[in-house]
Amino acid sequence: MSYRILMKKVLNPTVTMMDIEAPLVAKKADAGQFIILRVDSEGERIPLTVAGYDRTRRTVRIIFQVVGATTAALNQKEEGDFIEDFVGPLGNKTETDGLKKVCIVGGGVGCAIALPVAQKLHELGCEVHSIVGFRSQDLVILQEEFAAASDRLTLMTDDGTAGRKGLVTEPLAEALKNGENYDEIIAIGPLVMMKFVVATARPYGVKTVVSMNPIMIDGTGMCGGCRLTVGGVTKFACVDGPEFDGYEVDFDEAMERSVLYRDFERHAYENTCNLFRKEVK
Repeated sequence: MSYRILMKKVLNPTVTMMDIEAPLVAKKADAGQFIILRVDSEGERIPLTVAGYDRTRRTVRIIFQVVGATTAALNQKEEGDFIEDFVGPLGNKTETDGLKKVCIVGGGVGCAIALPVAQKLHELGCEVHSIVGFRSQDLVILQEEFAAASDRLTLMTDDGTAGRKGLVTEPLAEALKNGENYDEIIAIGPLVMMKFVVATARPYGVKTVVSMNPIMIDGTGMCGGCRLTVGGVTKFACVDGPEFDGYEVDFDEAMERSVLYRDFERHAYENTCNLFRKEVK
């Protein structure tokens, strides 16, 4: 069975959104879960977080950053094209029961993962404060969607070209200092960002959940690439998570291990791009 691309939209120079026709996955998908796909029969399997779903249209939305060989190949596909495999939903959904007021902190392409969480909480009547951060204006994604799902939205950019200049931890620290009573903080983004969100929340004792999607590789626990230490115990992001109590995650260990395959992936990406250039010629 192949899976048709019904919609493709470029969100910024390196990030693309697609709606994939996948009836069985769409029927069960929920915020916080992920899928595994293969672009073609010879391709590798990669995990991508569910960025949305439409049970009526039987589609699942994915948002991905073109950083490696497989995402480069996926980005070559257009509306009407098919991808080979699309399996899921996998992982545990975001726990939303009993939450009345939540702060969601998203960074970069991690905002694509944070958005469906904000949307679900908003639909459940939860008061949602969203803080989203990007390096610059040209990398901002999903601003209108976050505004619609949030009672309060703060946009941050490193260089001040959009929203407010600074880091996402700054408005979070101000809100906590001013007495905002959050039931939970949910942080989704680069590992270093999540580490400092946890550090900002810790003095106030607010429960802080982090998504460890950035370290997932295989998506089934077989490869061990996504193992991390949580509360002194080894866990696997893809089967035990991807969400964990941020106070218990060993971020330094996770960040050290996350760069192990960077050079290999860059080499594979460059080879793939060269192949596409040759085909175009």
